Amino acid sequence: MGEPILSIQDLSVHFFKDKSVVQAVNHLNLQLGVGETLGLVGETGAGKTTTAMSIMNLIPNPPGKIVGGKIMFDGEDVLKKSKRELRKMRGHDISMIFQDPMTSLNPVLTVGDQIAEVIRLHSQVSRAEASIKAQEMLEMVGISGERYGDYPHQFSGGMKQRVVIAIALACNPRLLIADEPTTALDVTIQAQVLEMIADLKHKLNTAMILITHDLGVVAQVCDKVAIMYAGEIVEYGDLSDIYEHASHPYTQGLFGSIPDLDKDTDRLNPIAGLMPDPTNLPKGCSFSPRCPHCTEACKTQDPELREISPGHTVKCLMFQNQEE
Repeated sequence: MGEPILSIQDLSVHFFKDKSVVQAVNHLNLQLGVGETLGLVGETGAGKTTTAMSIMNLIPNPPGKIVGGKIMFDGEDVLKKSKRELRKMRGHDISMIFQDPMTSLNPVLTVGDQIAEVIRLHSQVSRAEASIKAQEMLEMVGISGERYGDYPHQFSGGMKQRVVIAIALACNPRLLIADEPTTALDVTIQAQVLEMIADLKHKLNTAMILITHDLGVVAQVCDKVAIMYAGEIVEYGDLSDIYEHASHPYTQGLFGSIPDLDKDTDRLNPIAGLMPDPTNLPKGCSFSPRCPHCTEACKTQDPELREISPGHTVKCLMFQNQEE
């Protein structure tokens, strides 16, 4: 694969509120190759969006702070860039589709002007050239270029989503972060949006991080999968590794809670308990209070991320003890 386009090394992000500290991301390590798509999966509160915001260096300070680690993009540490360098990078090299695209558009500007603004910020082009490129981007995401002068309220939810994607891809970024891009869309529109993102990604050879709760979406779009829990990556591997050889108890729980159309099932098998309080994470393994395989050692020892097959890593004492 060569050098990764993105390498996150030992990243930790905390939020300081009154006398408590929210440990949102803890010693996270992740890599992404050129043109690859990584699915970042986990429950609400796992730290997925915080990780994405860290890559863009958009953690609000205060109350948030990146307390440790590096985020290397194309060989340079994003966390050491100046504000001017970051403005140049965002939208040009790295783009993000935010979690709530319905509120990402400015209601008093036409959608065409909002796309053209991004193009003019990052390219040495005239207003007329930016306008033509904006119309091309609208056409690329399946909206008529004649709607350049329409305002966001004149579009349906699915079409607003397409406009946001057009803005994100307007400058052919090398990395696209899509934070639950199909939230609040019906199933038909969701399928269309995902297919469009995949087509554009292949056309532009863009690397992508897809943040989602939906394992079906991950199976449709992603090459690699990272399962996140309580601010940590607990399992990572190729799509086939995770879907055919799920090894961490949390990953197995996620798959176990999905209905199987081939079986006559009366009840689903949910993961017991709730995500731990990030201001008071349990000692040892963070999943131990909910794990059906928990031992006394799990309550005191924090397992390391171990490789159980080429490229497939798991953070669980079961595998650590097997090796020892």
